[in-house]
Amino acid sequence: MIEEIIINYLNSIDGFKAYAENQSLEEYIVVQKTSSGEENYINHATIAIQSYAKTLYQAAQLNEKVKQAMRNIIELDNVSKAKLNSDYNYTDTAKKRYRYQAVYEVIYF
Repeated sequence: MIEEIIINYLNSIDGFKAYAENQSLEEYIVVQKTSSGEENYINHATIAIQSYAKTLYQAAQLNEKVKQAMRNIIELDNVSKAKLNSDYNYTDTAKKRYRYQAVYEVIYF
């Protein structure tokens, strides 16, 4: 599962706390696959990485750290591409939680 690969990768970097679902922590990351497909035995997925924090500024800072970390994910043997599609303020107004979201196109084996 690509979500597991990305979560494990981000958790291997000091300071990140990445999960597959929401937590009751002040600062953390949620990794979700929004779509996927396969062609010629090569998998591709659209991944949303949400950075939650206590303030909007801290969420934006965490988002920038995530983007920096994702530049190097291609060092993993089973990930060949991670292209940033977009990132933006995605504050959760229902839960009153600040968050940013970065959306990636990932190609993996």
